[in-house]
Amino acid sequence: LFSGLTAMEKKLAEYKCNTNEAIQLKLVRFPEDLEDENTTFNPEYSHQVFGDDEVAFGYKGLKILLYYIAGNLSTLFRIEYTSKVNEKFDCVEADDVESKIREIIPPGFCTNTDDFVSLLEKEVNFKPFGMLLHTYSIHNEEAGEDITYQIYKADMTCPGFREYHERLQTFLMWFIETASFIDVDDERWNYFLVFEKYNKDGATLFATVGYMTVYNYYVYPDKTRPRVSQMLILPPFQGEGHGAQLLETVHRYYMSSPTVLDITAEDPSENYVKLRDFVLVKLCQDLLCFSPVKLMQGFSQEMVTEAQQKLKINKQHTRRVYEILRLRATNMGDAEQSRSYRLDVKRRLIGPYKKKQRELAKMRRCLRPEEMTNQLNQIDLNLQREQLEESFQQLVSDYRRVLERLAQA
Repeated sequence: LFSGLTAMEKKLAEYKCNTNEAIQLKLVRFPEDLEDENTTFNPEYSHQVFGDDEVAFGYKGLKILLYYIAGNLSTLFRIEYTSKVNEKFDCVEADDVESKIREIIPPGFCTNTDDFVSLLEKEVNFKPFGMLLHTYSIHNEEAGEDITYQIYKADMTCPGFREYHERLQTFLMWFIETASFIDVDDERWNYFLVFEKYNKDGATLFATVGYMTVYNYYVYPDKTRPRVSQMLILPPFQGEGHGAQLLETVHRYYMSSPTVLDITAEDPSENYVKLRDFVLVKLCQDLLCFSPVKLMQGFSQEMVTEAQQKLKINKQHTRRVYEILRLRATNMGDAEQSRSYRLDVKRRLIGPYKKKQRELAKMRRCLRPEEMTNQLNQIDLNLQREQLEESFQQLVSDYRRVLERLAQA
């Protein structure tokens, strides 16, 4: 019986597919892109659709094709496989892959290639939504030319945008670990979109590059505090500087509004923090309050006020900008200067520890001694120092990367 079970298990194991590999995404501009392996990319995550182990059961050679027309994102959805478990495997059923995908992609997709290709011919009529905020170009080595990109601000009143956004947001599921779809009927959402201009048979077409959603929180009595919610540059365009262009454009958009207090972000990823450091330092470096002389005198209220009033940057982010710019102005080879810098940053880092200590002192007054020792054992000063030094070194290496990028910009 036992050996029979393992044979069965072995057989079943062959019918497990990694969904991150099975899902094949494409942004299609030309019919020949459909056959071109190089235009295919895969999700980073599929756990939100297929569960934590990111596995689909019941198929061999499973391919879940999700192809999008580059501009308006009309979708082709097909499932292919070489074989599927059947009733011969007692009581074992294949996962319903199709309905799982249908839950996150809007209806109205194509299921065969011919329909999709005929839609591709209409793509020449697709134009970006909303208001043009910024145009920039990036030199493309491969193409040997400059490519032009544009950033637009859109909202749900733009004809066709609601449907387009439904197709666009499905990408979040594959590339943001904790993605969720937003309530588009709430009018306080702003949408910022990046498009590439490209040529096809002598016409100018637009391809979707990425986007950002921002929620306008109300602040009493008459201000708003925009909060960046989601930001995604699609994989074929990552690493080309579009994220920085987008974030800077969004900052500049809000900077011109007298009712905006400052800009925050919701639960930012590590990559987003690095991007924001770069963009904010780039914006701030020319402010008078960040002159080398003033940097050496330490973090000041003047910096907080000027960064907030002129650039809509909040206090916490201004503090990071200050530390990065001060690192640039500091000769770390000079013992006195580097010590002064280290103490300055560590003083901020120790804040949470100090808070913990105050809480302990409070507990000391109301806990019995044996409970107290238990609490105290959790905090060992040497460990604290080590952690502090580690955090400091990590920060400095992050900051140096920002400064390197700035030097190249």
